[in-house]
Amino acid sequence: MEAFLKELSLASKHLIEFRDMYDYANRVKTFKTWPFMGNCKCTPETMAKAGFIHCPNENEPDVAKCFFCLIELEGWEPNDDPWLEHTKRPSNCGFLSLTKSFDDLTVEEYYLLEMDRLRTFLVRASMGIQKEIQEEYKGYKKR
Repeated sequence: MEAFLKELSLASKHLIEFRDMYDYANRVKTFKTWPFMGNCKCTPETMAKAGFIHCPNENEPDVAKCFFCLIELEGWEPNDDPWLEHTKRPSNCGFLSLTKSFDDLTVEEYYLLEMDRLRTFLVRASMGIQKEIQEEYKGYKKR
């Protein structure tokens, strides 16, 4: 139960932090140290248009995560198309299904989208705890 609460806490933190990432300019700002700046398909601008934010770590300077579905991709190459790479992954991302600009959404459409984003975060958190519970169960069965 403690692990689930920890996962839920982390998901809640991201849910709040990433709320500002609906704004394209905010997503672009995360790419300050992005290794692909010009003369390629995966520039900060194209990455942000596809819903990505830059989340580098010590080992991987090119980690990008969708603020909406939380899919995390790394190992980018200059000719990678961010939108195509995002759509190739099985995430059912609500951001990818938008048919109009975020600024043009009605209040109702925004709330429906936020509900979808919340569901995504909760499912992601529960998947992490499911694996942990399964491992714990295997340990009990062996006794």
